[in-house]
Amino acid sequence: MCLGHLPVTQIPVTASLPDSLDSGDAQLCPAELALRVMRGRWKLLILCRLREGPERFSALQRSLVGVSHKVLTAQLRELEADAVVCRRVFGEVPPRVEYDLSERGRALLPVLEGLHAWGAAAPPAVEAVE
Repeated sequence: MCLGHLPVTQIPVTASLPDSLDSGDAQLCPAELALRVMRGRWKLLILCRLREGPERFSALQRSLVGVSHKVLTAQLRELEADAVVCRRVFGEVPPRVEYDLSERGRALLPVLEGLHAWGAAAPPAVEAVE
């Protein structure tokens, strides 16, 4: 059941689907599309970390205890493909790469804040999944 009929705060998003979502996804509920973009163990944590500003890959990896280089790279690439994260490469030696939230990613901040508030207010009904 889609929640599209419920009044929600308007969050600006682009009209087109990101490259990582195919045209068949256009038939899905917008909330399900949003969840597909944020799906992944580390994506919400990456987004929360980037809300503070741009971060280098190594700083992100240090702040996300337990994430492997391979998995973090894959999650960042997916977020970049979904136009949620911007990757900026500096022409320096040694190479420097920074990640930041795009305008589309910044539009997710109220959603993240809502999830945080809900999690803080809700009694723990389930144990944390590791």
